Amino acid sequence: MKKYTIETAVGIFVLAGLLCVTYLTVKLGKMEIFGGNDYHVYARFSDVTGLGTGAYVEMAGVRVGKVASIGLDPGDNAAVVELRIQNDVRLTDDAIVSIKTSGLIGDKYVKVSPGGSGVFVQPGGMLVETESSVDLTDLIGKYVFGGVK
Repeated sequence: MKKYTIETAVGIFVLAGLLCVTYLTVKLGKMEIFGGNDYHVYARFSDVTGLGTGAYVEMAGVRVGKVASIGLDPGDNAAVVELRIQNDVRLTDDAIVSIKTSGLIGDKYVKVSPGGSGVFVQPGGMLVETESSVDLTDLIGKYVFGGVK
């Protein structure tokens, strides 16, 4: 009988360890299992060079969301970026969405500058005021070869 008690105790210990590892994997991986506390909006850009899925969305220097996906609109060959924004942050329809670089050669992120209109973008809506990313290598090439005036 004593053998089964030790095996049961070891089994419970191993099960508890697996549950802890699963919890930490979900939390550290920033995964959401049961849905999040956010909504999705879209922004259309002419160029999203360097921006990746999972990049941060910031407003006034505060992280308010992430880039959920990036796709190409076959109609006009523009990049459509799906932004996942926290529910407590409301964006107006005239908000300006820009792609910025953190530091000189850092990661790209999306910066949202709030607008002044009182009309809020509905979940699934499109933000039309956008500024595409600046490609540093193109700027350096223009400067070196005399294209900048």
